[in-house]
Amino acid sequence: MNFYSNELKALKKSGRFRTREVLNYKIKDFASNDYLGLAHNKELHRKTVDVLNDLDVHSSKASLLVNGYHQIHKDFEDELCRINGFEAGVVLGSGFNANIALIESLVRKGDKLFMDELYHASGVLATNLEHVDVTFFKHNDMDELETLLKNSKGKRNIVAVEGIYSMDGDLCPKEVFSLCDQYEAILIVDEAHSSGVVGKKLMGVYDLYNIEIKPNHIKMGTLGKAYGSFGAYILSSAHINEYLINRAKPIIYATSLSLYDTLLGHNALKYIIENKESLKEEIAKRQAIVKKELGLEIDGLIAPIVIGDNRKVIEIKNKLFEQGYSIGAIRQPTVASAILRVITRLGESCEDLTKVAQMINQEVHLED
Repeated sequence: MNFYSNELKALKKSGRFRTREVLNYKIKDFASNDYLGLAHNKELHRKTVDVLNDLDVHSSKASLLVNGYHQIHKDFEDELCRINGFEAGVVLGSGFNANIALIESLVRKGDKLFMDELYHASGVLATNLEHVDVTFFKHNDMDELETLLKNSKGKRNIVAVEGIYSMDGDLCPKEVFSLCDQYEAILIVDEAHSSGVVGKKLMGVYDLYNIEIKPNHIKMGTLGKAYGSFGAYILSSAHINEYLINRAKPIIYATSLSLYDTLLGHNALKYIIENKESLKEEIAKRQAIVKKELGLEIDGLIAPIVIGDNRKVIEIKNKLFEQGYSIGAIRQPTVASAILRVITRLGESCEDLTKVAQMINQEVHLED
């Protein structure tokens, strides 16, 4: 029986129906979040495999609290803390799980959560839990956030923002840090799309804004984007870290992050630090191309081109695919209005990025 036939028909009619496509390695990739092209770096892969080949086990086997916490996990957490200036860290299965863990465990009854309206779907999903009292504030509106914090009657106040927003590609304001410090609010910064992309050391917005790390600060980052691996980490004070390990269900009840992904992420971290100057030069080159060809100033490596028509974004995406280029066509409900999402990743050449931008520009102006 087709239990959801009506819902699927509605999705197709509105141009929001989605399908999976097996990756074609011959297509130039301007769609994935592999910002630095490290998913193609065979040297990082070889270094990781060489270490694993000398270990007695190649699987984490259990949760972090039941025999699944390996020296590989600890070494990576320690290095992340050292480079980012945090007291403690914990690795876990994905950025999606990390957001669930943070919102589900930190927001208790009587607390108030203030979340940017464009926060990632994983965090929004967690706000549906019965005990979570959430208010969404206008995107990057620090005046509204200050009013909410000033008038809050919450036992604890928690604020959730992204370093770089995954669809719009813009930065969170520096002011969010001082506001949370002023009103003693816990601040969660999802650095999934900013870590590895911005900052003096390419560590994200804490690094970019030169923020002095304080006990109320939390940084979440992913390994499946700029780090070319899979998984996530949460950095915080030792106090909050202890609390998460004891209360966050995705940490307690899930098998710990695979040893391969953890070690690959660690090797990627070392690579980014060692090559930060050349990587920043390459990032700047791509930002300049987007400015010249599309008239967009981008903070990181996400270039959103507003189209506003679900069918049109798919049409343009398919045209570029036929020419050998993959880009993102993002529709509702992920975004309010349909966009083309071009990842100006370092894994593809500046010449190809220029061609992609020029083709998009031509398609957009054909509609004028």
